[in-house]
Amino acid sequence: MNRYDRLIGHVSKPPLSPFIPSRKEECGVFGVFGNPDAAKLTYFGLYALQHRGQESAGIAVGDGCQIKEYKHMGLVNDVFNEDRLKSLKGHLSIGHVRYSTTGSSLLANAQPFLMFHGGEYYAIAHNGNLVNAVQLRRELETQGAIFQTTMDTEIVMHLLARNLIYGLEEALVAALTQIRGAYSLVMCTRNRLIGIRDPRGFRPLCLGKLNGSYVLASETCALDLIEATYIRDLDPGEVLIIDDKGFRSLHPFPKVRPAHCIFEFIYFARPDSSVFEQNVYMFRKRLGHIMARENGSLTADLVMPFPDSGNYAALGFAEASRIPLEMGMIRNHYVGRTFIQPSQAMRDFGVRIKLNPVRELLRQKRLILVEDSIIRGTTTRTRIKALRQAGAKEVHMLVSCPPHRHPCPYGIDFSTKGELIAASHTVDEIRSFIGLDSLKYLSIEGLLEGAGASVDDHPYCLACFNGDYSVTFEEQVRKDCFEQHEP
Repeated sequence: MNRYDRLIGHVSKPPLSPFIPSRKEECGVFGVFGNPDAAKLTYFGLYALQHRGQESAGIAVGDGCQIKEYKHMGLVNDVFNEDRLKSLKGHLSIGHVRYSTTGSSLLANAQPFLMFHGGEYYAIAHNGNLVNAVQLRRELETQGAIFQTTMDTEIVMHLLARNLIYGLEEALVAALTQIRGAYSLVMCTRNRLIGIRDPRGFRPLCLGKLNGSYVLASETCALDLIEATYIRDLDPGEVLIIDDKGFRSLHPFPKVRPAHCIFEFIYFARPDSSVFEQNVYMFRKRLGHIMARENGSLTADLVMPFPDSGNYAALGFAEASRIPLEMGMIRNHYVGRTFIQPSQAMRDFGVRIKLNPVRELLRQKRLILVEDSIIRGTTTRTRIKALRQAGAKEVHMLVSCPPHRHPCPYGIDFSTKGELIAASHTVDEIRSFIGLDSLKYLSIEGLLEGAGASVDDHPYCLACFNGDYSVTFEEQVRKDCFEQHEP
């Protein structure tokens, strides 16, 4: 029994990670080349990336002759056990954890997606969202393509298969030039591992090394868990091919201005990760410092976050403002993520059982709450009500990003304008709806300052704040995104 076998027993049934946030999000991808424990390493990589998706998990493993896969609905540690991993033998592997931003929540849509074509196996896992998927799918079906899933990822495989007569590299380039949107892909054949980022670099993907093995991961926290050394981020538009000779890169796209999703920093990524070559913890803490400067006249008895999303900006705000930091709400980490429940009534119940106020601490206190974002406002409203019932005298809220006024078609699950309370309400209306004494958002200038950039020169996508979409999308996506509903 090696050290990975021993570790699997220790993490088989843990409480949920304290870093797991509470809204829908996209996915996490992982890959290993050149290690006999590829499946086990991928298991641990996915375990570290569990915060990026809790709907399904899957692993595909190649041994030079074939690719085997196993995937199912549920958490990584529920889907896989020692016996299951032992059956996945091979030296290269890819894995995926999913929350559905495109495609229904069904086992058929779990990834990796595996196909056998022309005597070769191909497996692929995708983080992101294609904005021309409807058009491409319609064209492919007209030409005779038969789809097994509702995933946009399957579109990539159909495009790839149609060009494989020219070789894998040429087929990849041909397929990638037809798709638009956000994608970080890991892909494998029986003897190659491939990592791909879209030309704008919306989603993160990094390369690491473990002894003589190479590793691809959505976030560096996955490298840390398996003790791999970070090498670098893949460049936007890069196709990285790893085989027995090492790795080499293709850059088939013309260079364009990057559009890294800044919400990865604000919310998605684990605080111990580095994404887009910046540490997430330090970024969030800097936002707290900047909020203290932008709201210098605001006073209170204590600063507190809603755990865990506001923790690090609250630390920064308390440090800069010199107002004491307290954990006025305690989180029950044994409660699942509240968005999983299908009804709003059940979601609200999940909010109440997840966070409980410390009444003795909060009674007759003026509070400054720090939160990372407000999307629909319903969850925040329930939490503020609990603080009022606990005896809080005043409740002020600071949000460590600007208001979300525009939907995201690139893989974040606030894909329609009607889901965003700030799209149809003023800040004062939101304040009144939630039940606050005051509400302040971080400015776009302050957000970019925290990322070490300026309004005039930055590599980030801010479309959910300012509506500046760097990749245009088809009319069906526009209709779906901008249909207005009252939140």
